[in-house]
Amino acid sequence: MPVDVQWDAGRGETAEFLASEMQANRLQGFLKGRRDHLKLSQEDVAERLDISARSYGSWERGRVTQWTDAKLYNLAEALKMSEYQITRLFLYAVGRAPQPDLRATPRRTELEDLDVTSFLGDYTVMLNALSLPTFVINHRWDIKMANKAYRDLFREVRPHPTAMPSRNFLRFGLFHPDAPSIFADHLQWQLAMLAQLSSSLERHSEDNGLQGIRRDVYLHPALRDAYLTDMPNWVLGGGADLVHHEDAVRELRHPDPRLGLQGCRLVEETSRSLKSLGLMRLTLMLIDIEEHHTPESYGSHDHHTA
Repeated sequence: MPVDVQWDAGRGETAEFLASEMQANRLQGFLKGRRDHLKLSQEDVAERLDISARSYGSWERGRVTQWTDAKLYNLAEALKMSEYQITRLFLYAVGRAPQPDLRATPRRTELEDLDVTSFLGDYTVMLNALSLPTFVINHRWDIKMANKAYRDLFREVRPHPTAMPSRNFLRFGLFHPDAPSIFADHLQWQLAMLAQLSSSLERHSEDNGLQGIRRDVYLHPALRDAYLTDMPNWVLGGGADLVHHEDAVRELRHPDPRLGLQGCRLVEETSRSLKSLGLMRLTLMLIDIEEHHTPESYGSHDHHTA
């Protein structure tokens, strides 16, 4: 019996060691891939971190006694990581996503609820006064508010049971058959949306709406392959999710023939009041495509095309 106990303990230690090695290898591949994309040596990154090259070499190999959030955020800054990549960094290094900003949420009074309703009503009036397509979403990209310019952009979209642009932005871009007629470089839009889906799931893994989108992605072979293979590789090089690199320009075709094919930046403009309600405001900045359509702007997996 003692022999069996010793053997089981040894097997447990071996399994733990192998798991640790696998985690270190994933982290090393991730960091080296990002560093290579930026054309940086280990010495260059070490200089950005104000540590020795030997110390950074240990970081990249995952040989760190204790990762702290501050250390990981400094590393992410040195390697110019997007929000999505930061989440992957935390998962590979410490096995969890970055911790949310935990604040006590007092129960709303009836008066506070009335104030929120009044604020959202006024905000809707303000959105409708804007000439650019603007919309407000929650964490699963459900459309909570949208202005007239947004509705005009999608006015010729045919009915669909689950993927209307008035309901969920990700579902429309991923599943609606009319999406390529508006999102002209549709594959690039899809990669960015798949990255956003993955990033949102890291933060809200139990959310049924997000899980439902992922299930539907898996039911489409091309989307499943893109989600499991193309998108992670694209993120490693491009370093972006859908919102947080506003230098990215994609193509959008407006149904108004006077506008036609446009460049498009997706810009986040979220006020504190919206953020406190768990909402985010996005604007589709339409740009003259002749001025901005360069080989670096579109279709390159080596550029920030998110």
